[in-house]
Amino acid sequence: MAGFLAAGPPAAAADADLVRNGGFEAGLDGWSCSGGSGTVVTTPVHGGSSALRATPAGQDNARCSQTVTVAPDSTYTLGAWVQGAYVYLGASGTGTTDVSTWTQTPGAWKQLTTTFRTGPSTTSVTVHTHGWYGQPAHLTDDLTLVGPDPGGPGGPQLPAAPTGLTASATSSTSVALTWSAVPGATSYTVHRDGAAPLSVTSASAAVTGLTAATTYTFRVSAVNAAGTSPQSAPATATTPGGGGGGGGLPAHALVGYLHASFANGSGYVRMADVPASWGVINLAFGEPTSVTSGDIRFRLCPVAECPNVESEAEFKAAVKAKQAAGKKVLISIGGQNGQVQLASTAARDTFVSSVSKIIDEYGLDGLDIDFEGHSLSLATGDTDFRAPTTPVIVNLVSAVKTLKAKYGPGFVLTMAPETFFVQLGYQYYGSGPWGGQDPRAGAYLPVIHALRDDLTLLHVQDYNSGSIMGLDNQYHSMGGADFHIAMTDMLLTGFPVAGNTARVFPALRTDQVAIGLPATTDAGNGHTSPTEVTKALNCLTKKTDCGTYQTHGTWPGLRGLMTWSINWDRFGGWEFSRNFDAYFGG
Repeated sequence: MAGFLAAGPPAAAADADLVRNGGFEAGLDGWSCSGGSGTVVTTPVHGGSSALRATPAGQDNARCSQTVTVAPDSTYTLGAWVQGAYVYLGASGTGTTDVSTWTQTPGAWKQLTTTFRTGPSTTSVTVHTHGWYGQPAHLTDDLTLVGPDPGGPGGPQLPAAPTGLTASATSSTSVALTWSAVPGATSYTVHRDGAAPLSVTSASAAVTGLTAATTYTFRVSAVNAAGTSPQSAPATATTPGGGGGGGGLPAHALVGYLHASFANGSGYVRMADVPASWGVINLAFGEPTSVTSGDIRFRLCPVAECPNVESEAEFKAAVKAKQAAGKKVLISIGGQNGQVQLASTAARDTFVSSVSKIIDEYGLDGLDIDFEGHSLSLATGDTDFRAPTTPVIVNLVSAVKTLKAKYGPGFVLTMAPETFFVQLGYQYYGSGPWGGQDPRAGAYLPVIHALRDDLTLLHVQDYNSGSIMGLDNQYHSMGGADFHIAMTDMLLTGFPVAGNTARVFPALRTDQVAIGLPATTDAGNGHTSPTEVTKALNCLTKKTDCGTYQTHGTWPGLRGLMTWSINWDRFGGWEFSRNFDAYFGG
């Protein structure tokens, strides 16, 4: 009996907190959040200086998780301090009964706790927190998993530094990384100077949202329950010059449409009389001979309609003078009345030849795509913006790429979709998986995505729009700073299309985005006063004057503003352009 007692069972592992970075003091290091839903904030916090803020979107409940190494057949207590309308805390993969608990605690911190026992062969569990569909953002802080430490003899040891890191640019905005897998590692952290760490679970990573023609240096560390390894040797990659790039635009550009082919209540403005404030002048409009012909025609406004119209020779000379002054002059295709559907390859080819003829005749710098109405819609079953099958989409992308190849890297490409065709795609895409939705919803997304490396500037029309849901899952209405902040934040942050976190529309580069507004109350619904425009710019470029909306970044390189139109701005006493000049020092 004494001998039996002396031998005894092995000592139990000491209890420890096994969660890595449970206070989020190291950002999201160690955590994976669905659909990019998580971010770290400095207020409010429960302890330390940081907390997790996660925002549900569409069908994504903003689940943030971490896989933790545990001991088999052991009891653990999971806890966290949370704040929000609906906040859940749980563990899965326990090998016994998975657990979850939740609370409603908007505006106040509350502690959630739950316990579980691991199965006899369980060596890891996944702890997670999430919100609920359609609810606002929730907060989590000081998350712990306390129980027997599987470390010690036979337990996980600190992993070695990864080796064999290689980096190669896959586009002007992305780099692919690979390295040798590290034995015992459960995840890896990618480090890039000046950027938040990126956590991945395999020995490769795709880094996106980079800037064209820029050299980046990367390092990788391996992670397991014992901690984080030293960083690998560095690897560098240089992104190629983007086809779109800046297009020779100033750092902050003012874009305006010139009513060159028609008259309306705003009056005709000669090209030579367009003020120097306007960096990009879009000629409105080139229109098709029929909806499906692809044959685009442009002519100056007839004298009977516009008595002060200049001659063709004077117009062309004025275009050259603008270009000599560093301005860009584009042909804008479509508009409210110019429906364009490239439903056949014949229409595609006619589009290329007819647009080329206009560009060559007037010596223009490029193309603005202003397809509205029913020009773009998605066929039933076309549900992935990354691989469109609808002919009008596929043919448009092909046509624009042909034009870009013809005119080379100096070709300026801009787009002016309505919110219905872009940001609405956060909730709805095409006719939906079961049909019945408007097939135009989000229909510009595959075009923008396919051409993102050729795109100079996207200026979504933040006007003539219904209310649109932002990344905060709240509806925003046009006419104030809040609408422009929320809509622009979506473009610069990226978003899951139709709530599908496996199909995330990636963020555009900051220099590729401008805000589209009407110049006066007569120009369109949703006019925004100069004061509100300034607030929107302050929030997006300086993170001040943001109101209740919390952006996902600060973008001082935001390209600028677009307006409909130069003519309407003159009608309004140049209020819009003067506000732009005052803000950006024009």
